[in-house]
Amino acid sequence: MTIKEVSEKYDLSADTIRYYERIGLIPHVPRKENGIRDFDEASCGWVEFIKCMRGAGVQVEALIDYVALFFQEGTEAARKDILVEQRARLQEQLENLQTTMQRLDYKISHYDEILKCSEKLKS
Repeated sequence: MTIKEVSEKYDLSADTIRYYERIGLIPHVPRKENGIRDFDEASCGWVEFIKCMRGAGVQVEALIDYVALFFQEGTEAARKDILVEQRARLQEQLENLQTTMQRLDYKISHYDEILKCSEKLKS
């Protein structure tokens, strides 16, 4: 697949894909004889993985470390540690979002009551 096709498939700009490749988030993408990137299934898998992780807020630095370790033997424990740490960070963010949602729900409900009372007074 060309970078344009990958860009459209994963809804990422070509510049973002090039950037991810340059900083090591997407391992070496095969190239045609003319130097054009030729994304294979493995490369697309990395694009999909990185998009998912970044979309959830996983740190770029952690992903760079993870990808680098992925190609080294005997690094399974270190890779798992990175994923566990990032999961814990996401869990904390999720809990913070849930607290914020509860507060917003309370506020919205409060304003619903105010507006109900206001409507009754007008009647």
